[in-house]
Amino acid sequence: MAEPRFAEDDDDLPRTLRRERDARERELREREMAPADDGYGQAGPQAYGSPTYGYDYPPAGDGSVTVTRLKIPFLHLVAFFMKAVVAAIPALILLTVLLWGLGQGLKAFFPALRHFEIIVKSAG
Repeated sequence: MAEPRFAEDDDDLPRTLRRERDARERELREREMAPADDGYGQAGPQAYGSPTYGYDYPPAGDGSVTVTRLKIPFLHLVAFFMKAVVAAIPALILLTVLLWGLGQGLKAFFPALRHFEIIVKSAG
């Protein structure tokens, strides 16, 4: 799609086109006034969302990263694990049903398999 051409004294443009024109002019001025290099290998300011915004990833070198500290508030960590426990209950029930069904299927097809029974008695 071709770039829209704006006249210099065209004040009857819609607001969005005026904003776009002003943003392009501002970006051009910033590029002209910016230093050649900002110390990180990037030349001049960049617009957010542009393909070259930020820095190159993965970082130069072998790309390995070492995490030295992870700050998570204790109550947030407790809440996360409580949610994980609650979420695991239906999974355990489903696993129990599946294993019971598998055992019943094996007993139906192989009746000669040994059947073990654990009896728990309380003294009383």
